[in-house]
Amino acid sequence: MTQPRQRWVATVPPGTGRRPRPRRRLPYLGPPAYGATPRWGFPALAWRWPTTIPGAAPDQPVTVDRVRAVAGHASAMMWALACLAVITAGGEIWRYVLLVRSRTGALSSRLVGTSDAVVTIGGVLTLAFSVLAAVVTLWWLNLARRAAADLAGQRVGRPDWQVLVYLLVPGVNLAMAGVVVTELEHQVLRRPATERPHPTKHVIAWWATWAGAGLLFAVTVVWKFRDSAQAHADSVVLSALTDLAAAAVAVLSAMTIRRLSTLLAPVDPTHVRYLRVIRVEGAPEPPLRATRLLPSRR
Repeated sequence: MTQPRQRWVATVPPGTGRRPRPRRRLPYLGPPAYGATPRWGFPALAWRWPTTIPGAAPDQPVTVDRVRAVAGHASAMMWALACLAVITAGGEIWRYVLLVRSRTGALSSRLVGTSDAVVTIGGVLTLAFSVLAAVVTLWWLNLARRAAADLAGQRVGRPDWQVLVYLLVPGVNLAMAGVVVTELEHQVLRRPATERPHPTKHVIAWWATWAGAGLLFAVTVVWKFRDSAQAHADSVVLSALTDLAAAAVAVLSAMTIRRLSTLLAPVDPTHVRYLRVIRVEGAPEPPLRATRLLPSRR
């Protein structure tokens, strides 16, 4: 009887794994190269400030330097407006003089045309500069209100839409523009929020001139609808007075803007001069302190 054949099979003991084959290290072939310009990359938002992302609300306070810069532009435009208003008033006075002279004789057509050109060009330029000056002044007012509230540690007294209504609605702005400026001055002077705002003499002078100029402008517009010769002459005088009143408002507005901007930051670091005392001439000799004699011990 023959025995069956046996087959011996060798297996790896449990717990031991196969040894990994050593990887073959390829030689260094240099940096990666592309056949064309890669179209992938990192987004640009990673290097932006958070306030420049679309939809993010800026939380940075308005700086005093920015208020001072805008105030310089507003003041310059107000002074330019005042000069144009004075030139236009001079043209209206010249026209009135020609009207008086026309009662006794004929006038030269060139002289009358020159007078009309001065009045027309001056009026158009005055109107254009008044609009530009008003826009820049409103910009300054918005920045100054926020900067004054931040420096005083208070909140802005009125919302922006209410301030615009008070300043842009005809008739209402004659009474409420002074209220807005008074509230701004109250915060600029660091007065307590619980105290009621009271205008200073500077604001009262500007307010009275502003209201008087507005009323004079309304009377001039109504008077121009009359058809008589005397009404036409009177309208020329009223127009000259209105232009002079506008020049006064522009001058006082420039002074008010400069004053409130200076009160926000009394010292401008760009105009500070470093002084050094070299010598003193003509000063009296300082008095010497009296010496006290101590008793000598024997």
